[in-house]
Amino acid sequence: MQTIVVIDDEEDILELLDFNLTREGYRVILQKDGPQGLAAIRSLIPDLVILDLMLPGLNGLDVCRIVKNDKDLEHIPIVMLTVKGEEEDIVTGFELGADDYITKPFSIHVLVARVRAVLRRSKGKVDIVSNRHIHVGNLRIDPAMFNVNVQGRDIRLTKMEFGILNTLAENEGRVLTRKQLLKAVQGNVETVTDRTIDVHLASLRKKLGDTGYLIQTVRGVGYRLKSEYEKK
Repeated sequence: MQTIVVIDDEEDILELLDFNLTREGYRVILQKDGPQGLAAIRSLIPDLVILDLMLPGLNGLDVCRIVKNDKDLEHIPIVMLTVKGEEEDIVTGFELGADDYITKPFSIHVLVARVRAVLRRSKGKVDIVSNRHIHVGNLRIDPAMFNVNVQGRDIRLTKMEFGILNTLAENEGRVLTRKQLLKAVQGNVETVTDRTIDVHLASLRKKLGDTGYLIQTVRGVGYRLKSEYEKK
């Protein structure tokens, strides 16, 4: 039985998630504030954490930061809960290593589907690994080592960001739609929106710094990774 820690200070949301996730066969642990939630994560080493951003004692972003900077906990996938319009916090969460986000109010069916998808990815069922290094300009990708290097500097990416970048690099110069990208790295795309991929791409570009120009938006279609033979 997989364990999910849910950290949220709204009683009705805790009850809703407890009932539905338990019915799906998960062991559900409920916590109402940041410090208690963090203690539960450290004690239980759960398979997944559902984390509200607005929490008493310690906010969700700080909890995420602490978890992802702990070598014993960093592997735990985190799904953030947030109200609409907090795009800056969402991007910050992804930069800290969060795996997905869900906006409030939410459909419980969508949430359960997203939880399943994140758990599948965390088990390595999405194959983004190959044996060859990929070079595009000053960008170097080593899929086997899950490593991205720009001008000699290693860049730390989330699993989703790495999958997107690796997929774009393997299709260098080719335009890929948002659904194609999501399907390549996540599998099930029925429960995600275009904004999901846009937020990941924004975070990815920021992490790549000046090299982020290689990722081009093709308006109304999707994204492409600029070929190293094209002019800047």
